[in-house]
Amino acid sequence: MEKKWKQILEQWKDNLSRKNQLLLIFLVGILLLVVAFPISKKDSKAEKTIQETSSVRNVQTNLENYEEYLEKRLTNVLESVDGVGRTEIVITLKSSGQKIVEKDQSINNQSDSNTNEAGITNSSETKSSDGTSIYERQSDGTEIPYVSQELTPEIAGVLVVADGGDNAVVVKNITDAIRALFGVEAHKIKIMKRTDT
Repeated sequence: MEKKWKQILEQWKDNLSRKNQLLLIFLVGILLLVVAFPISKKDSKAEKTIQETSSVRNVQTNLENYEEYLEKRLTNVLESVDGVGRTEIVITLKSSGQKIVEKDQSINNQSDSNTNEAGITNSSETKSSDGTSIYERQSDGTEIPYVSQELTPEIAGVLVVADGGDNAVVVKNITDAIRALFGVEAHKIKIMKRTDT
């Protein structure tokens, strides 16, 4: 069997010219490179999509955790107020909050004045500003914008279901407390009477 392979290779080698042999070796080399180093654009796109999806999930989870945190704190506070009784609270958020990125600001002021033949002075003033983001280098070498301030999510509305939800004084106290704590407008707060079912 081994002799047969040697004969086939010898015949093939004799039939190919030197130019064709070099071309064949070159093509085999390229084939080996392609096999050894696969193109990973598809993988990087898939990884990017997975990272974006997990990032969206993280934001959603953080928002839900923040809502639950606010609901529990408000429940604990309101249940200790006279006349409120047991409460259930639902808080909805308008946005996911905001991160304010630090920027280098450069402001240019330019003013020109000229007097014409009639003695009238014309003046013009030009102001321009330019801002570039400041980046922070992470330990892995990536750069992310430097966040100087992070604003909490804005509250869209609050629903309170309380045992004392039918008492006007209790309703006013709950509304005032929510407005003071969260800065929510009164028309975005709904207080209802709790029923035992």
